[in-house]
Amino acid sequence: MLLKPVFGRGDVMRSGPKASYAAPAVEKAFEIISLLAERPGGVLISEMAVLMNRSVGEIFRIVIVLEKLGYLRKSPKDDRYSVAYKLLELAFRATPAQDLVAAATPTMRKLVIETGQSCHLVVINEGAGLVIAREQNPGTRGFSLRLGAEVNLMTSCSGAVLLTYLPQDLRENVINQARQSGSGQSQLEDLEKKFGTIRKRGYEQRKSFITRGVTDLSFPIFGFDGKIAAALTIPFLELIDGSQKLDIASCKPILSAAASEITELLGGSRQQDQYH
Repeated sequence: MLLKPVFGRGDVMRSGPKASYAAPAVEKAFEIISLLAERPGGVLISEMAVLMNRSVGEIFRIVIVLEKLGYLRKSPKDDRYSVAYKLLELAFRATPAQDLVAAATPTMRKLVIETGQSCHLVVINEGAGLVIAREQNPGTRGFSLRLGAEVNLMTSCSGAVLLTYLPQDLRENVINQARQSGSGQSQLEDLEKKFGTIRKRGYEQRKSFITRGVTDLSFPIFGFDGKIAAALTIPFLELIDGSQKLDIASCKPILSAAASEITELLGGSRQQDQYH
C-alpha cells in the first residue's frame, strides 16, 4: 500500500530535480534564532522584520511562541529579544560530543585531585558569568562556588579572561549588558588596561574581590571555531598553616594543561603557555 504525504497548513512541496518539503514557519524560527545569535544585545521585533526583510506580521507569532517555549527571552527594560540559555542546554543534550560540561568534567575531577583545590567552569550568560560546572576539593578544607552561581564579569578573574578573548564587538555588547544590570560601572577603565596583559601571558590571577585568603587563577578554554568557550578557574585557598597540597605557582601549569586538554576535546587549538 502506498502512503501519500500529509501536508500541514503552510507546508509546500517544492518542484525541481529533487522535490523537497518546505515548512515556512520552521524556516522563519531558525532565521530568527540565527539573527539573534549574532546580536547578543537583543533586537526588537520591528528591527527583526527589517533585518529579515519580512513584515512584523510574518514573524510576530513565531517570536511569541519561541519565547513561550523558553528559547527566546524578552528584556523587561526595552522589549528586546535575545536567545535564551535553554537553547544552549538543548544543544548540549543533543550533541554530547560538543557538550562542554561532559568534555570538561573528567579533566576537572583530575585537576582537583592533583592540586588539592576546587575548580569551576564559567561561561558568559548575557551580561554576567554563569558557573555551569564545578568540582570540589576532595580534602576536608576548601572553597568553591555553587553550581549556577552568577559571576560578575567586570570584577571577577573568570570575567576578565572571558572578556579578553571576546571579539571587540561582542565584548562591547556584553559590557553594555553588564552596565545595564548595574555591575562594573567603575571597573571598566581598569579592566580594559588588563586585556593586553592577560592575552600576552595567557591567563589571569588576582585576589578575590569577595573572600579573604582566596586568589583566583583562570585560564581560557576555546571551542572548535577558535572562539572563547569558557574560563576554567581555581579559587586558590591558602591555608594559614601552609598545609595546602601545592602552592599557587605549582598550580598554574597544571591548570593550564587542564584548560588545554578541554580545548582539544572540544576541537580547539592548544594554546601556548606563557608565564611572567
